[in-house]
Amino acid sequence: MNIIEDLEWRGLLADCTDKAGLLERLNAASTTLYCGFDPTADSLHVGNLVPLLTLRRFQLFGHRPIALAGGATGLIGDPSGRSSERQLLTREVLNHNISKVKEQLRLLLDFDTPVNPARLLDNADWTAPVSFLDFLRDVGKHFSVNVMMGKESVRARMEDRDTGISYTEFSYMLLQAFDFYHQCQAYDCVLQIGGSDQWGNITAGIDLCRKKLGRAAFGLTLPLITNSDGTKFGKSLGGAIWLDAAKTSPYRFYQFWINTGDQDVIRFLKYFTFLSQEEISALEQEHNPKPEARIAHRALARAMTTMIHGEAAVADVIRASEILFGGSLEGIPETVFNEVVKEAPNQSFELARLQGGTTSLLELLLQAGLCPSKGQARKDIEGGGIYLNNNREGNPQRLITAQDLLFGKYLLLRKGRKNYAVITGA
Repeated sequence: MNIIEDLEWRGLLADCTDKAGLLERLNAASTTLYCGFDPTADSLHVGNLVPLLTLRRFQLFGHRPIALAGGATGLIGDPSGRSSERQLLTREVLNHNISKVKEQLRLLLDFDTPVNPARLLDNADWTAPVSFLDFLRDVGKHFSVNVMMGKESVRARMEDRDTGISYTEFSYMLLQAFDFYHQCQAYDCVLQIGGSDQWGNITAGIDLCRKKLGRAAFGLTLPLITNSDGTKFGKSLGGAIWLDAAKTSPYRFYQFWINTGDQDVIRFLKYFTFLSQEEISALEQEHNPKPEARIAHRALARAMTTMIHGEAAVADVIRASEILFGGSLEGIPETVFNEVVKEAPNQSFELARLQGGTTSLLELLLQAGLCPSKGQARKDIEGGGIYLNNNREGNPQRLITAQDLLFGKYLLLRKGRKNYAVITGA
């Protein structure tokens, strides 16, 4: 299977300017390709993964990927897929974002292999030195305004009479075309990949390479990912799912993937993981008759969390996920526990610092709302249905002391299998 066949099997090839010509080029020699991203935040999010992982797929097939940071284009803002102008960022913010994202790219691309190492470039390096007049003469003259107005990213905004499009964002297409031209000339880059909303920008670059260099170049677009219900991929109730652990904890990251819809999970295994066709087909055979077993979901969550956060984080996350099903709390880091307790069905409440004193377990069960009365709490304890820090407690006279607090501040109470309360003791 070649890279094009692999992308087609995974459902990742939306369109290509010349598939036969590109396949011939890819089969003939190692080919340089690029994908651009504007560093609008100091972390990538899961919505960035498909094109960047596609660069990695090309690299695994022996080709040379370039991840292009938009230090210049990020100052302008891409109108593609937008109904309004982007907020303009300062150069200082963009530089900071690029430095942070660079480390994340090392998780996705191999910059150290001696055979076909990946490159990280910043288009400000070749755009900033060019004067406005030189850009108009050397680049702008090759573009027809009539053609530019017909591009989807521009046309959609122009049809909105209230919003419209500024000259700044209208010129974005020229800047991206200039990127393709420069990389074609300097790095022998002949392929640009991107989301399907980038088709107009990509073809503009191909035209500029042909007109100024007399060279054939290619464009390949990837589908814009949505959930099966049509909602936007990559969002949760808490907002975007980031790759930075400080923005989205490994626990929340894992839970995002484990909560993938039954109708989406096999598709997402193809889109996002490097599992083989045989491995994914085997998971599909297990998933289809019994999706509630969540075998494919766990495979997806494990693969993605390992890729971004590593094996150790996955082990912590899996153990943490078991806490709400009665798993042991031994060895769980406080940061992971903090994420888990957010998922507890009952709201947490504060308890006055024990300071060497004691509190009745019966009283806590009543305050937490797990039992309607002390009499019922006593019956539940004697019946084996009450758990303190996930250990069954059978003594109705049990007194809680400061030594019972997890990390010196928490108690985890459970009645039955699913009724939890988190008590903060400090």
